[in-house]
Amino acid sequence: MAVSPQKNTPAAYGEASIRVLKGLEPVKQRPGMYTRTDNPLHIVQEVIDNAADEALAGHGKRINVTLFADGSIGVEDDGRGIPFGLHPEEQVPVVEIVFTRLHAGGKFDKGAGGAYSFSGGLHGVGVSVTNALSTRLEVVSYRERQAATIAFSGGDVIEPVAVRAATNADRKQGTSVRVWPDKKYFESAELPKPELVHLLRSKAVLMPGVTVTLKHEKSGEIQTWLYKGGLRDYLLQTLNAEPVIPLFEGEHYAEDGETENFAEGEGAAWCVAFTDEGLAVRESYVNLIPTVAGGTHESGLKDGLFQAVKGFIEMHALLPKGVKLMPDDVWSRASFVLSAKVLDPQFQGQIKERLNSRDALRLVSAYVKPALELWLNQHVEWGRKLAELVIRQAQARQRAGQKVEKRKGSGVAVLPGKLTDCESRDISLNEVFLVEGDSAGGSAKMGRDKETQAVLPLRGKVLNAWEVERDRLFANNEIHDIAVAIGVDPHGVSDEPDLSGLRYGKVCILSDADVDGSHIQVLLLTLFYRHFPKLIDRGHIYVARPPLFRVDAPARGKKPPAKLYALDEGELTAILDKLRKEGCRENAWTISRFKGLGEMSAEQLWDTTLNPETRRLLQVGFGAIDAAGTTELFGQLMGKGEAAARRELMELHGDAVEVDV
Repeated sequence: MAVSPQKNTPAAYGEASIRVLKGLEPVKQRPGMYTRTDNPLHIVQEVIDNAADEALAGHGKRINVTLFADGSIGVEDDGRGIPFGLHPEEQVPVVEIVFTRLHAGGKFDKGAGGAYSFSGGLHGVGVSVTNALSTRLEVVSYRERQAATIAFSGGDVIEPVAVRAATNADRKQGTSVRVWPDKKYFESAELPKPELVHLLRSKAVLMPGVTVTLKHEKSGEIQTWLYKGGLRDYLLQTLNAEPVIPLFEGEHYAEDGETENFAEGEGAAWCVAFTDEGLAVRESYVNLIPTVAGGTHESGLKDGLFQAVKGFIEMHALLPKGVKLMPDDVWSRASFVLSAKVLDPQFQGQIKERLNSRDALRLVSAYVKPALELWLNQHVEWGRKLAELVIRQAQARQRAGQKVEKRKGSGVAVLPGKLTDCESRDISLNEVFLVEGDSAGGSAKMGRDKETQAVLPLRGKVLNAWEVERDRLFANNEIHDIAVAIGVDPHGVSDEPDLSGLRYGKVCILSDADVDGSHIQVLLLTLFYRHFPKLIDRGHIYVARPPLFRVDAPARGKKPPAKLYALDEGELTAILDKLRKEGCRENAWTISRFKGLGEMSAEQLWDTTLNPETRRLLQVGFGAIDAAGTTELFGQLMGKGEAAARRELMELHGDAVEVDV
């Protein structure tokens, strides 16, 4: 009897194949999308931030953090206590909802009467993520002469809410949270103590009058921070150089009816020291959240300082002939602590390391610039000292640029005719945009900063250079123009190319936000990886990310009409949610989808993609894969005879593709 050979039957794909993640399952499946996974500090910070938000709202004066011997961490505050009654719609205790539901919290209602006018918790996924990634989490809430306890494990309730009358031993009000982080979700289970100390100390600095303590149960050591001098004392203690002029400090918050552009209470406090040497101290915060990667509020401070100093120098005719000031001439000498209050801050990612709110740039700049102008003109002697420092920095920068120009002056190839070059010779500031299409190139030429930004339009799709021999590269006009424009010859991974002819510190790929644009990005990245790898290794290659949508929002409340830009569908949804919260009538806005860069005006292209303060620019790096693995992967993706390998790759990783519905 013949037996038919068995075949590996692929799993059936049908309705039952689609899995819907509920509750906190998405966090457990991909924790890296919601928090940092190198150590548990960020999930603990979410709890600390909630305690700080209570103090920021004026309902608490103390935050106590305890590192227990069993590896757990406790955070206590004397705020209002998390409500533990039943939610009117969900009919579930509110404290349970807060810790078990994504996008649930008291910080979405930003209007008058909201529980939190200014807070760092925005996304509503904070402590619920902490709960999901913990083996155990205990909460005790004290309010209205009662104490409620609840316990969780892996995000699930294991001890339901139990309410009892408060005793004399209990606090009058506040919240106590104790967390046991689950080691399996983190590369290291150890909490980085220096970072925790820095975080707690900064909370005390930014909230004068609030006492913050850290207790080590093992050693019994207790550290306490209580600052009454605020930003000034903190900056002076941290600074490792003598300021050349007295500290420039101030604060300004919008008052009701003061301006149509900003909401009541929005503004900033700052303290700036200008030094001639020493490492710069630069710390910024938004609603008490540390923004270690900076953002638009720092850009606003930078713009305000530069405009004020430049105005003072011009008014007093202090600028020598031939010297041109740049923002970095002022910025490079500045150390600062900046604390901004923004009504509805938009962060880059859930870990909130960088502020992306475009209005924050205008907000901070609008308050810093006039304050520094007034201060400089009230203290002309100090203003002249600062001007001398800034002018020396500008002269040093220009001399460095001239030296580089002389080194590459002999035997330079004739630059491509379609390259629109920049005026500056400072390579650290210069950047060139490789733009898809002549029409987009025209908009980029008109919208760019002529001082530091060059534009090279590319016609059609660049040649796939993966299997092209190096000596045949220049047979392709586009690749020839790219190589000549950037001033570096093609080379291999093991070569030591001469980069002294490099003409731009940033080489930026700028293509449409569609499939064809992504293809052009891949082709250019292939070219740079295969034939210009040292440019990637030294951090010179970038990818610009233009928006896909524009939302024309009508006036709402005190806010004037505005044009808002969204990178993708997710950001579009977030913008529409924000407009609804601001009282905008449904569908009162207009949504436009850009078909390509050529549709953008020069002003739009500058606002969204070229302006260094507000654009999205991703630096290209080699990543965690080793060189051999990267080369093999590129070979599968770009090799002409690798169709079978590409098919296998798609079949293997097809289930990892996420589709927004």
